[in-house]
Amino acid sequence: MKQQLPNSTLILVFGIISIVLCWCYGVIGIPLSIVALILAGKAKKVYLTNPEEYTGYQNVKTGKILALIGLILNVLFLCYILYFISQIGWDALSDPELMMERAQEMQNR
Repeated sequence: MKQQLPNSTLILVFGIISIVLCWCYGVIGIPLSIVALILAGKAKKVYLTNPEEYTGYQNVKTGKILALIGLILNVLFLCYILYFISQIGWDALSDPELMMERAQEMQNR
């Protein structure tokens, strides 16, 4: 009887969540995608040692792809946020009026 590959469902869930949480400034999504990629690597090694004993490898492959997509999206969004902050300045983050003024200045360039 075949057994479920360890963490195969968890890898898939972490991959999905890393994409969903890419709008959280990359802070939550990046660690989730990295954990999913590490677990996927370990699960792949387990599966390749004896593929006849395990099921769920498709979840591992899908989760790994989703984690890669999530990692890329999270890094891109984090870079965008850092660029935006560097353009308006740290002081504007606590002053909404100053933030709007500097954002309008960016648009007028």
